[in-house]
Amino acid sequence: MDLTCDPAARWWDRETDADLVCLAVHDETPDIRTFTFAGAQGQSFALEAGQYFTFDVPLESGEGAATEPRCYSLSSSALRPRTIAVSVKRVPGGRVSNRLHEALRVGDTIRAMGPSGAFTLPRPLPEKLLLLSAGSGITPMIAMARTLADAAARTDVVFFHAARSLADFAFAADLQALARANPRFRVIFLPEDGTGGHFGPVGRISVELLGALVPDLAARTVLCCGPAPFMAAARAIGVAAGVPQAAWLEESFDLAPVESTVDEAPAKTGFSATFSRQNRTITVGADQTLLSAARAQGVVLPSSCANGLCGTCKARLVSGQVAMAHNGGIRQREIDAGFILPCCARPLTDVVIER
Repeated sequence: MDLTCDPAARWWDRETDADLVCLAVHDETPDIRTFTFAGAQGQSFALEAGQYFTFDVPLESGEGAATEPRCYSLSSSALRPRTIAVSVKRVPGGRVSNRLHEALRVGDTIRAMGPSGAFTLPRPLPEKLLLLSAGSGITPMIAMARTLADAAARTDVVFFHAARSLADFAFAADLQALARANPRFRVIFLPEDGTGGHFGPVGRISVELLGALVPDLAARTVLCCGPAPFMAAARAIGVAAGVPQAAWLEESFDLAPVESTVDEAPAKTGFSATFSRQNRTITVGADQTLLSAARAQGVVLPSSCANGLCGTCKARLVSGQVAMAHNGGIRQREIDAGFILPCCARPLTDVVIER
């Protein structure tokens, strides 16, 4: 693989390209590890800061090993197109994150699809931004911060990140370096536990705390990413502070397989959907997606975004027809090969799905 600057080198095509080569691995915190990749043929990447890739992660070694898809936001600058990086937090009991941490090494090849996602820096850039994150939600934010720095953007940026303790602040040194280099870039770390030499604010976000630390909050465009409870609390604070709805942008992925939950009543009439591997048949109403009907009736399917973006729920349609309006989470050649996204597919006939 040639990584020299070749003006004739082609760009990564999300429809046809899939193979990435791992160039580097390093730890950000005790449970967050960054993996840097290049295209296997030396492709360049056309990216937007905040986008993600969906990785097909082998769950064991050897050819033909079963894989499981996971979405990971890029943590690298979108203006450095020869490589991409993702920063993966090890989840206790998580099959995929633990597998990546334990098995992925420099020189390994992994398949991935992307870039995807609409949670990106707004255009044109506003005069003031608040990048607000918690936990692993920091990854698209560091990508945005690095991209803004590479672009020499004159936007006034507050980077506000909440975590459990000082040891959990990924990219702390990089963010502090960005702040030293740019007086219009300010970093605020908020640990729940203030032990260990922290001299700033401690606790959880609140109207009073965020108002004191970011007094011009209502004048900023806010990009927010993190666990669902954090995002709900942040959203309420934004409303109370007077942030216009159009100036509040957010994204959150639940990267674990969806457990059985009843989020809508089972359909009484409609088509049947059989999940062949689970030997389960359910009824899907005309106004239901396959995923929503499966959830309501106790069939467990992997899912992240639930709106056709990430590709986590991808499955092969063995028989029958569906109507599907996706948002980039599946390639056309995969559709041609008989695959669908149950999260955005509605049956037009009785269907059999290989899940």
